[in-house]
Amino acid sequence: MMLLQVGLGGPRSALGLLAIRRVWVMTRSAHTAPRALEYKPIKKVMVANRGEIAIRVFRACTELGIRTVAVYSEQDTGQMHRQKADEAYLIGKGLPPVAAYLHIPDIIKVAKENGVDAIHPGYGFLSERADFAQACIDAGVRFIGPTPEVVRKMGDKVEARTIATSAGVPVVPGTDGPISSLQEAQEFSNSYGFPIIFKAAYGGGGRGMRVVKEYEELEENYQRAYSEALTAFGNGALFVEKFIEKPRHIEVQILGDKYGNVIHLYERDCSIQRRHQKVVEIAPASQLDQHLRDRLTADSVTIARQVGYENAGTVEFLVDKHGKHYFIEVNSRLQVEHTVTEEVTDVDLVHAQLRVCEGRSLHELGLKQDKIRINGYAIQCRVTTEDPARGFQPDTGRLEVFRSGEGMGIRLDSASAFQGAIISPHYDSLLVKVIASGKNLPAASAKMSRALAEFRVRGVKTNIPFLQNVLSNNQFLNGTVDTQFIDENPDLFNLKPVQNRAQKLLHYLGHVMVNGPTTPIPVKAKPSAIDPVIPLVPLGEPPVGFRDVLLREGPDGFAKAVRAHQGLLLMDTTFRDAHQSLLATRVRTHDLKRIAPFVAHNFSNLFSVENWGGATFDVAMRFLCECPWKRLQELRALMPNVPFQMLLRGANAVGYTNYPDNAVFKFCEVAKENGMDIFRVFDSLNYVPNMLLGMEAAGAAGGVVEAAISYTGDVSDPMRTKYSLDYYLNLADELVKAGTHILCIKDMAGLLKPDSGRLLIASLRDRFPDVPIHVHTHDTAGAGVAAMLACAEAGADIVDVAVDSMAGMTSQPSMGAIVACAKGTKLNTGISLEKVFDYSEYWEVTRGIYAPFDCTATMKSGNSDVYENEIPGGQYTNLHFQAHSMGLGNKFKQVKKAYAEANKLLGDLIKVTPSSKIVGDLAQFMVQNSLTRAEVEERADELSFPLSVVEFLQGHIGIPYGGFPEPFRSKVLKTLPRVEGRPGATLPPLDFQALEKQLQEAHGDEITPEDVMSAAMYPKVFQEFKEFTRTFGPVDCLDTRLFLDGPKIAEEFEVELERGKTLHIKALALGDLNKAGQREVFFELNGQLRSVLVKDTVAMKEMHFHPKALKDVRGQIGAPMPGKVVEVKVKQGQQVEKGQPLCVLSAMKMETVVNSPLAGIVTKIYVSTDSTLEGDDLILEITE
Repeated sequence: MMLLQVGLGGPRSALGLLAIRRVWVMTRSAHTAPRALEYKPIKKVMVANRGEIAIRVFRACTELGIRTVAVYSEQDTGQMHRQKADEAYLIGKGLPPVAAYLHIPDIIKVAKENGVDAIHPGYGFLSERADFAQACIDAGVRFIGPTPEVVRKMGDKVEARTIATSAGVPVVPGTDGPISSLQEAQEFSNSYGFPIIFKAAYGGGGRGMRVVKEYEELEENYQRAYSEALTAFGNGALFVEKFIEKPRHIEVQILGDKYGNVIHLYERDCSIQRRHQKVVEIAPASQLDQHLRDRLTADSVTIARQVGYENAGTVEFLVDKHGKHYFIEVNSRLQVEHTVTEEVTDVDLVHAQLRVCEGRSLHELGLKQDKIRINGYAIQCRVTTEDPARGFQPDTGRLEVFRSGEGMGIRLDSASAFQGAIISPHYDSLLVKVIASGKNLPAASAKMSRALAEFRVRGVKTNIPFLQNVLSNNQFLNGTVDTQFIDENPDLFNLKPVQNRAQKLLHYLGHVMVNGPTTPIPVKAKPSAIDPVIPLVPLGEPPVGFRDVLLREGPDGFAKAVRAHQGLLLMDTTFRDAHQSLLATRVRTHDLKRIAPFVAHNFSNLFSVENWGGATFDVAMRFLCECPWKRLQELRALMPNVPFQMLLRGANAVGYTNYPDNAVFKFCEVAKENGMDIFRVFDSLNYVPNMLLGMEAAGAAGGVVEAAISYTGDVSDPMRTKYSLDYYLNLADELVKAGTHILCIKDMAGLLKPDSGRLLIASLRDRFPDVPIHVHTHDTAGAGVAAMLACAEAGADIVDVAVDSMAGMTSQPSMGAIVACAKGTKLNTGISLEKVFDYSEYWEVTRGIYAPFDCTATMKSGNSDVYENEIPGGQYTNLHFQAHSMGLGNKFKQVKKAYAEANKLLGDLIKVTPSSKIVGDLAQFMVQNSLTRAEVEERADELSFPLSVVEFLQGHIGIPYGGFPEPFRSKVLKTLPRVEGRPGATLPPLDFQALEKQLQEAHGDEITPEDVMSAAMYPKVFQEFKEFTRTFGPVDCLDTRLFLDGPKIAEEFEVELERGKTLHIKALALGDLNKAGQREVFFELNGQLRSVLVKDTVAMKEMHFHPKALKDVRGQIGAPMPGKVVEVKVKQGQQVEKGQPLCVLSAMKMETVVNSPLAGIVTKIYVSTDSTLEGDDLILEITE
């Protein structure tokens, strides 16, 4: 059929006029001159594009019965768009990723060879290239879009401005044509002032667009804009405009046919942008004056008619704060955001494009202006693989998990959004377009928010948290946004962290399966496969206990109640010191929580449970990868009735060094707030000034102060004169006068014999009749039960015990033994022996899970030689492990003798952490170097002693009783400085606000007061702990055997993330090593296949990889994102200033300048132009 259309142009040809069969009479919108056309159905369409727009067109073609053809680059072989088409062909072989889709000859060749009728350009790439449109026509293939001449006019932003001006449409001041030099840009800025904006003359989408606010930025931004435009569009031509500040960006959708009919489909608000790229689009524009809407739509249609526009296009405007609008450009193609117009007008724009290209008129398609109506609102969010927290830097990698949001009112346009998809750095970062429709803007926003909340994207960062903040912003919901919305709302970047717990746990399990345990294993033993049986616990609250007395009457009343109590009170060390002594402090909160309710219900008459402080604090983070504060909080919730007790190392708090006084006070305050009750305060040298600080801090926090005198020697031996009975009584006098609520004898090595215990405790009881006395010991020699009973008979109120299966050897005496021996006497504990048996059975089986850490692997019994070497219980175990691991197992006796000799060398010290470690370090030094005590003394001025020994002699942990050994000290120190008085007294106060701010900058806003204290005590350990949890998630919810050893293939298990959220996991398979040094580990999670890629650390040592920048080394500059090096702007040996550009990276067609974070000299460069980098790859090193 031949059609005649009256238009502004003349007839196409005389032959065309002769072929007229039917005459159409046009309305006022028609042109006036006749034009003959033939309706030619399209049978096969190629999309010269990729990704979601290609799939969008394929779907429309399929609906219309049209066969589809995809083209793809070598890098896109795995992309979904080639699978969605009926046919797919490779183009641009050997070319860079973007260049492949810009290679016109290849595209035309594929079209001609495969019978393609028409080519749809999509958006981006060649969509606005007139030469491509012309090449299609020259090859006899229809171009689904405007004519080449219109594409040329509209693609040339300068000519488009001229056309708009001639049509009477206002434009922004700008250059008359593309500029060819920096000098022209300088001349324009001199005339119009700043700010100005560079725009690519032959493309859009934010590429080649740079705002310049001052003269100093001009040259750099000109070069970047030119380079981006050249890369994205094959032409670096730019033009310059005056930059209008804070406008709304409104665009009008137009549609024209081959007969001069042009209609508009109303407007879209695209003001929410970053880097001039649209992030959220809305149709229609909210809060838009109707008169302004009419002017915008009328001007759009006028411009389209002016050039004889056909097919779909968009006319874009800026609207200033006074409601004045300026034409900026015409996009002669389908827009990314065409979807929202489709949703509110119910017009399928791609269908219309295809039908118009076939020769159909808008009238035939039922598209008349008076029939176009807006129905409700639609919002489109572009979900991209970009990290808003890092300036929207593109992220790349593998989609480990993809689950979308769906449901009523939600439309998804995507391509490579599926589990296992690879997000490469070569193309745009768009992952999926989410379109929500509703009767008004709030309704559409609510649907969008719900849909985004349903998304689960793992493996790469996305902008979803940022989009969720946009959607909840009042300015957005009120429809009053402008192009500065993102810049002026920094709260949009207060991103809610994505938990991603399940996938992180799979990463951890995979890591353990590939590389073995993450915590060091002392012995080669596997955790037991037998799970402990948890004793039954009655329903309801546990019985009232001593903590109720403490809460009701305070520390003083609590101490009086303890002293008035009839019978012997027990403190249970199973939750801390027992496993510190027997299991290298490795018992996890997971296993403590399981038995905690049983203890609360059946041992409510315990004096306390020791469950925190000492080595457990740093070991929790360092080796168990869990938060020590969370342990305290969770146990407190499970055991509300029993007092908790912790070990506080005086001025050292829970560390091994000195802290500012305010740090110790703050630590005790936070510990008390989290549920700690009793603070056992000691000093490793019994150095009173250190103890007094800890006592004051615990008391100020409202805790019960238990001042602990560390015991050594033998008060019953008249030959041991240094630590005599008078020494302990005098020390006790000072502590009682200082206000301690409870007096403790802390016998770390188990040196108290029954006679010495009786003598010491009876003397203390006589001197302090009203002060509760608490005795702690270790059972290394096997006399612990007898010694504790003797102390109790002499007047001790409380003794320490551990449940039977966790007692004996270097741990505390047996709870069951003490309970049985005291039963029926005045020392009766009131504890059921049957319940002790149940409690012990749990720990007996649980202990098997910790077989890799059990001291019985190398130590089969205690030893009475402790009375001579005086090694503390926990250290005895550690030294035994160390000796065996160093091949000195047969020399352990020698190590113990050396320990005694080292102790004498140092002046016969009180030995408890850290002083015991100092003695141990010196002892191992002596054994390794085959040195006797006499040789060490003689050669003290020439030997290189362990650092701990040197710092002790300098006075870093305090002053030992009796002073430092001379001349040994002077010979070792020579001219080294010495600390006088209390070591921490001169330290400046810790700035907690500054520390919190520093932590928030490093780890986000979810920093708690407990985190601040952890960082104050152990900065490096806390940093590593946070990095671990960021990578592997909440591993504390894993079963201990899984945590230590990982699952076996085909093993099924459950992981409870929180109450009501349980993961069902099955380990399926372990893959082979790939060329990146990784193994793919396969799981089934909640019935769905999941896999993670794990680096094989052993294999990677044998493979070469680009070095990574170390985050804690200031001068190491890493790649902020994956990408290719476009330009290296410095040379080795060059002096650079802070903020100076170092190199330029390109990723996803966006260039980023990497600036120097510091001033210094470039010492080494690790990259060159065209180097391909992953995130954090080392670029160069700078020395300050």
